[in-house]
Amino acid sequence: MPAAGIAPSAGGKEYPGELTLFVTVTCVVAAMGGLIFGYDIGISGGVTSMSTFLKKFFPSVYRKQEADTSTNQYCKFDSQSLTMFTSSLYLAALLSSMVASTVTRKFGRKLSMLFGGILFFAGALINGFAKDIAMLIVGRILLGFGVGFANQSVPLYLSEMAPYKFRGALNIGFQLSITIGILVANILNYFFAKIHWGWRLSLGGAMVPALIITVGALVLPDTPNSLIERGRHDEARANLRRVRGVEDVDEELNDLVAASEASAKVEHPWRNLLQRKYRPHLTMAILIPFFQQFTGINVIMFYAPVLFKTIGFGSDASLMSAVITGLVNVIATTVSIYGVDKWGRRALFLEGGSQMLICQVIIAIFIGVKFGINGEAGNVPKWYAVVVVLFICIYVAAFAWSWGPLGWLVPSEIFPLEIRSAAQSINVSTNMLFTFVVAQVFLTLLCHLKFGLFLFFAFFVIVMTIFVYFFLPETKGIPIEEMSLVWKRHPFWGKFILDDDLPPSVVAANLELGKTGSFAKAL
Repeated sequence: MPAAGIAPSAGGKEYPGELTLFVTVTCVVAAMGGLIFGYDIGISGGVTSMSTFLKKFFPSVYRKQEADTSTNQYCKFDSQSLTMFTSSLYLAALLSSMVASTVTRKFGRKLSMLFGGILFFAGALINGFAKDIAMLIVGRILLGFGVGFANQSVPLYLSEMAPYKFRGALNIGFQLSITIGILVANILNYFFAKIHWGWRLSLGGAMVPALIITVGALVLPDTPNSLIERGRHDEARANLRRVRGVEDVDEELNDLVAASEASAKVEHPWRNLLQRKYRPHLTMAILIPFFQQFTGINVIMFYAPVLFKTIGFGSDASLMSAVITGLVNVIATTVSIYGVDKWGRRALFLEGGSQMLICQVIIAIFIGVKFGINGEAGNVPKWYAVVVVLFICIYVAAFAWSWGPLGWLVPSEIFPLEIRSAAQSINVSTNMLFTFVVAQVFLTLLCHLKFGLFLFFAFFVIVMTIFVYFFLPETKGIPIEEMSLVWKRHPFWGKFILDDDLPPSVVAANLELGKTGSFAKAL
């Protein structure tokens, strides 16, 4: 039986609050933290397809590309040093997200965002002036530290600031910023590729989104949850009134204080994650980001220009094709913003997974028919390449309104306060780990699996869609502090959560509604 969703009132609480201009602007500014991640994803693939960049830093790849235009298209760009340039950032982000957990918990979400912006700026500066591969890698590592801090703090900030009825749409602003960053990077790559040293402009341009998130972090208020966690209750009350647009915030404030007091008793949040009652949270913190990366999306976004060049587009045309997919990514993400609080998370996950699966099988067939096993394509007809790009765009659209935004939204909204920072670090670290793995092995996998690479990712899309159908409950419209009831009512996860594990506020609210003391009976 699939995990059924529950109505917003099922948790017993409907906190007063409106979608105010203040909270909207605040969340939009905070969501800009996604720009640094998106810009880097878009820039990486673009510069690695620029011949001047390859000639300076990866001459062996450049010579291989120039020496034989009829070489095996699948293996043309296979280079461990080239993929290490791209993927080193994600290993650094993995490590920094662990440190970011402590900073976020003890000093607030704002400070983590500020560190993210400063570190990313430093990395962009070094990359823009890089003289050798060592400078490139050092710059990439600093960029990774910045991404780790930003990705750890921004989704939490958005989920905590947003009114629960609009949490999905406002949180997806983070993913929208990622897609805008990718699009801007692709457009810049297209024009900078015409300049001999254009790769320096592309890499150095990352300083702009870094400045945006740095300035944003300085002017934004901290979240009420974070202020309470650090004992600043009066400031939290004033902040909560401002972000909710109402004077009566006592009920929500009291629940936040109760959650904070419970959190303060937890001395070792990392160790606590292993407790039985947090089994659903830990599972989602690991599997959702794992599955997000094994949709194969970063294969498209990292290496879109290289991939399109392989399919048969020229260098300029391949960069323009990447711009097209970037535009599709942005537009489709707005579909998720519109529908996530209307249709729910599960509906978008299931539809997106089905659509991605169909597209991956079709793309594999088209590439397999033309390139075969040996990778010799000859002349690729224009209509043929256009059809492949069309299905790649349909695939990107499916990801952009499902696993893209929801892969960040769902984990950030399901963790109770006492494990929130630690669990979010697990989420980000897992995401970065498998982003690193996929980026590092993609070109090698392409060389060995050939067109079967798309079927490889299609298999994982099948697995993740089945997982969502049976194991992920609906979380739309549920206040974060009431989320434990969602897991208690789930036919599978409910076994891991005892009645005593539920927060007192949830128990009291449901008893007031005339429910029995045993939630097992209420189900």
